[in-house]
Amino acid sequence: MEDKTTARLRVAANEKAEAEKIIQIKRAEGEAEAKYLSGLGIARRQAIVDGLRDSVLGFSGNVTGTSAKDVMDFGTMKEIGAASKSSAVFLPYGPGAVADIASQT
Repeated sequence: MEDKTTARLRVAANEKAEAEKIIQIKRAEGEAEAKYLSGLGIARRQAIVDGLRDSVLGFSGNVTGTSAKDVMDFGTMKEIGAASKSSAVFLPYGPGAVADIASQT
């Protein structure tokens, strides 16, 4: 009787150890996948930044009198205006802009 109990306990211990091993492997695989996807996200963001920089430099280099800030401002306005339910109002900014708007009423 004791031999069967000992054998069952041994089998149970082996199965528990195997289950813990599988859990650790799956956890490590999940962490590896998360790190891989994080790396892809970083690479994707870097590509976006590189493309934006090239676009801004190309535009400001080809159109005299424009700066990188001008290109960014127009790009921002384009994206806001392209939103399907956009109700944005663009106001001038700078010294005296508020006074100019107030004088128009």
